[in-house]
Amino acid sequence: MAEVLLRGAQRILTMDDAGTELAGHDILLRDGIIAAIGPNLESSGRVVDVATCVVTPGLVNTHHHLYQTLTRAVPGAQDALLFGWLQTLYPIWSRFGPEEMFVSAQIGLAELALSGCTLTSDHLYLFPNGARLDDTIAAAAEVGLRFHPTRGAMSIGESDGGLPPDSLVEQESAILNDCIRVVDAFHDPSPGAMVRVGIAPCSPFSVSRDLMRNAAILARDKGVMLHTHLAENEEDIAYSLEKFGCRPGQYAEDLGWTGQDVWHAHCVKLDTHEIDLFAQSRTGVAHCPCSNCRLGSGIAPVRRMRDAGVNVGLGVDGSASNDAGNLIAEARQAMLLQRVQNGADAMNAREALWIATRGGAVVLGRDDCGQICVGKRADLAIWDVSGIESAGSWDPAALLLAGPQRVRDLFVEGRQIVSDGRIISFDVETAIRRQNQLAAALA
Repeated sequence: MAEVLLRGAQRILTMDDAGTELAGHDILLRDGIIAAIGPNLESSGRVVDVATCVVTPGLVNTHHHLYQTLTRAVPGAQDALLFGWLQTLYPIWSRFGPEEMFVSAQIGLAELALSGCTLTSDHLYLFPNGARLDDTIAAAAEVGLRFHPTRGAMSIGESDGGLPPDSLVEQESAILNDCIRVVDAFHDPSPGAMVRVGIAPCSPFSVSRDLMRNAAILARDKGVMLHTHLAENEEDIAYSLEKFGCRPGQYAEDLGWTGQDVWHAHCVKLDTHEIDLFAQSRTGVAHCPCSNCRLGSGIAPVRRMRDAGVNVGLGVDGSASNDAGNLIAEARQAMLLQRVQNGADAMNAREALWIATRGGAVVLGRDDCGQICVGKRADLAIWDVSGIESAGSWDPAALLLAGPQRVRDLFVEGRQIVSDGRIISFDVETAIRRQNQLAAALA
């Protein structure tokens, strides 16, 4: 792989343990890693001038439902709470097939890339009409983002007291067999892996206790991570108390769903005991502030989580409940909501950006990503602060206060994905046209 030299950055936010920030330094990318950092570096490869730019590690998205980019702003779901929102959308999603999954993932991944994201998870828990996890993995390979798809599932339909229609649930034996198939086919545990696979039953209200327990056993046998939704809103808590006789945190612990190899989405309604449980067990949390606002779920206690030692990353969640996939905007929203809840000094711009980069990498178990340090993967977001968004800013490195929300350039594994604000890794315009055709057909 050819070298790339990023020349003379106005500021580099390394997100290393010391919080180092560098001015006027270069970054040399070679063979997918950061080979050198310093002033006046030499290279025989391509040189990219970043003198007007702030360079950060690529942002990390810890929770998404890429397929939902085909169902943004659906009438009837725009103003609903979580359960009503799901019941409106399930019949539409039941009409998806492999092409819908592939194209919606292309669009969602491209949108993330433009907002500075280089590594994203995806929670795909429905597989109608022949759709498979393979469809989104193929899309990620085309777009060029580092990908952590999770094989989700729903097994309890309406006829058995669950929320999803029976047409969208699967037999639990088939779910576990397909989990084995996709892990064996796609999971790469090596440093620098472009694809790692997780196992992710959808939620306590759509799968059985047995599936949750067996999924945890299988994931640990395979050495992969576990993911699900937890404690998202008051309806979620009420369901857990009624059906299981305990709060979500106790439910998770009883079934083996705590530990460093587990991360839960949302966790808006965790109480003090559950926060302490997650901190002590090193269980991760994907905080999804915009989606939680859109669905009226509440403000997750991120300040208390971080103070207790919980690993927290950010997630844009699905584009049917956000309805955007802009990760840098998500970081700003996270910062602002903690200030609303706890005061103006509750979270600063640099801490929120740390959560969006290093924090997400920790949650996904990627110690090779999330930092700008020699030997780490060459996943970099380049933000041009010479434009109108940053004009007059006394601290251009405080990107979440006054800065662009679209990257100028983006590198993943040393390969350029975005150049001058445009996706260059695939034909995004054609994908947008097909996306709109598919959405019109569904409508």
